[in-house]
Amino acid sequence: MAWFLRKSQNIKESQVSREMPDGLWTKCPSCSTVLYRKELEQNAFTCRVCDHHFRIGAHKYIDILIDEGTWVETDHTVRSADPLEFVDTRPYTSRLKEAYAKTSLPDAVTTGTGMLNGKPVSFGCMNFGFVGGSMGSVVGEKFLRAAQRALDGGYPFIFISASGGARMQEAALSLMQMAKTSAILGELAEAHIPYISILTDPTTGGVSASYAMLGDLNIGEPKALIGFAGPRVIEQTIRKKLPEGFQRSEFLLEHGFLDMVVHRHDLKDTLSSVLTHMMSGTYAPRTWTTQHV
Repeated sequence: MAWFLRKSQNIKESQVSREMPDGLWTKCPSCSTVLYRKELEQNAFTCRVCDHHFRIGAHKYIDILIDEGTWVETDHTVRSADPLEFVDTRPYTSRLKEAYAKTSLPDAVTTGTGMLNGKPVSFGCMNFGFVGGSMGSVVGEKFLRAAQRALDGGYPFIFISASGGARMQEAALSLMQMAKTSAILGELAEAHIPYISILTDPTTGGVSASYAMLGDLNIGEPKALIGFAGPRVIEQTIRKKLPEGFQRSEFLLEHGFLDMVVHRHDLKDTLSSVLTHMMSGTYAPRTWTTQHV
């Protein structure tokens, strides 16, 4: 019977692939359900069967969170240099050229301003597809500028992390971004301007050890991988077996490292509600104008 069911499933999938052009269907990596891509997009890139959250880039998050017609991208011409002239198996410049061609993005982060349910925000989101969403000098600089824009304009800063950590090809220059981004967040805190950090799958390494975990509110997507080092490295270091799923967002919520775990469907309304509370009382944003962009 099991063989028959597998055979039937293979026949159905082969029929789908013959009847529909490439790119119209995708398989859920969690439950293996074959999903119609347009339906997947309408479902905020989450599986309708198991709720698996697909990895998506900045522009899709912008479509989900930012009010239509209000998005203005900033600092899109800033690109990485190669001051160390770094070479491993191939030159760093070659890796960058490949990433530019593959993603059509200037680097691993996209920043800008827009409205979220009518509320002005400075917004940034990492692109995991660009060199694994690694944090280099450009990521740190664009993060700082986006936070400074929030500081100057007096409106909240929302940032979405998706990263494998610091970019090794920039060595110490990459690690310096941890201090740089943490410092500007200190200025936001002193000015009582909210910073909301959203952690998606995966958020690891130097990013998780700096700005990703420094939010006034830290929100995780369901089942997102969040941590500094990999589980095998940790187990070999402390010589102990760790609990199943100890680096998933639900475990981190239970142990106090996250404040909320929010389904992508509910993310915009949750952020809007949270900002309403955070912006009441002593917090009073200055007038929203295009001069702050």
